[in-house]
Order: sequence, then C-alpha cells, then structure tokens
Amino acid sequence: MTMKTILFSFSLIIALAQYSCNSASTGKSGQEGQATVNTSLKTDEFEKKLLATEGGQLIDVRTPEEFAVNHLANATNMDFNGDDFAEKIKTLDRNKPVFVYCLSGGRSSSAASQLAEAGFKEVYNMAGGMLNWQSEGKAVVTGEAPQKTSGMTAADFSKLTSSKEYVLVDFNATWCGPCKAIAPMLESFASKRKDKLLLAKIDVDMNSELAQAKGINSIPYLELYKNGKLVWKRVGSLDEETLLRETGL
Repeated sequence: MTMKTILFSFSLIIALAQYSCNSASTGKSGQEGQATVNTSLKTDEFEKKLLATEGGQLIDVRTPEEFAVNHLANATNMDFNGDDFAEKIKTLDRNKPVFVYCLSGGRSSSAASQLAEAGFKEVYNMAGGMLNWQSEGKAVVTGEAPQKTSGMTAADFSKLTSSKEYVLVDFNATWCGPCKAIAPMLESFASKRKDKLLLAKIDVDMNSELAQAKGINSIPYLELYKNGKLVWKRVGSLDEETLLRETGL
C-alpha cells in the first residue's frame, strides 16, 4: 500500500466519523431523514404547547375502558397495548405534531418512541399522565361509561393502615408492568412477616380520589405505616434486599 493510499484511507475514516457525529447530534431522524422531536413535557407545558399548536393530534393511549370514564377534551383513543395500535397510528398525519398521554406516563412514553420510529416529526408525551393532570385540578371530559366508584375514602384508608402493627401499601394498576414485576416479591416479603405485617394492594384506577388526594403521579408507589403513621415511602421498582434495607423490617 502506497503512502498516498494510506493518507486517502485515513482521510476517509475521519470524514465518515465526522459525518456520523454530525448525524447523531441532530437527534433521531424520521423516515424522510428529518430530525424528529420526541420529548416529555410537564402537564402545564404540555397543555400550553397543545393549545398553541394548530392541527395538533391528541392521543389517549389508555384502554377503551379507561378512556370511557374520563379523558382530555378532543382526545382520540388508541390503546397502546391493543393489537391494532400500529395500524391506528397510520391514520395520523406524520407531519403534524402528536400529543400522547396515559395514566402515569409509562405507556405514552413507549407510544411516543414508537411514533418517532414510525417517522412522526413531532411527538410530545405528557409526563405523569392523567394522575398529574387531575392532581393539578385540570379539567377532564367525563365519558359515557358509568363512572367507577371513587373507591376507598380517607377514613377507610386510615382504618386500613392502623389495622396491624405494620401495613405496607402497594399502589398499582392492572396495566402497570413494573407493578406486576414486583408483586411476587412483595407478597413473599409480607408472607415471611405475616405476624406483624399486612400487605395492602390498592389499584389507583379503582381508587382515583384517594390517589389524587395523596398526589400520586407515578406507580408503583409504596408506603409503609407503623401503628397508623407513615414511616417510609418509595416510588418505582425495587428488589427485596432494598426493601429490607430501607424499611428495616
């Protein structure tokens, strides 16, 4: 190999590396090669951006049952976990901004990524979802379905958390993957300490008023009560070792 060939090859490698870096700096690209906006916004920012955007497409990615109870005004329901989600998003305009939300932000975050990968140019996810939206007192549209019962009252909850020396409260939802993942561990943990510990599972969908009153905007969410007094709380997944270390049980 001549010196001229070596120099040419080295220059080509540098040029390709620079191109790769420049391409990466523009963010994820859509199917037409244009930069795609895929970002999460706090509820106030999400609301302002939606109102200021002409032709914005608002998508509720919860289940039809959740949507039927309540939803944001002018939202269209496309169940992210439904078999037809990929087909339904094809009915949207890829060149117009899409706004997505769910109950707590998990499903909508995944949906936003799928939309960006499908070539949508602007995708906005509402961080904290409907839990945050409602905890801030923002308006929702009541659906045609019969309203779910408000669930457990504050008095009921107080009675529950005082029913044993220790009460571990697991706030969850049927659609929540991380909630399902830690459920067996929580049950095993409680079973080993059943003489002094009660595990109470509370579905935030079925107990929306309690969840709103407690300001719960992300699940799984755990609380530990000792003789009726809150002594520990945690948002998110964890393993048994961490639970033991943090609670001291």
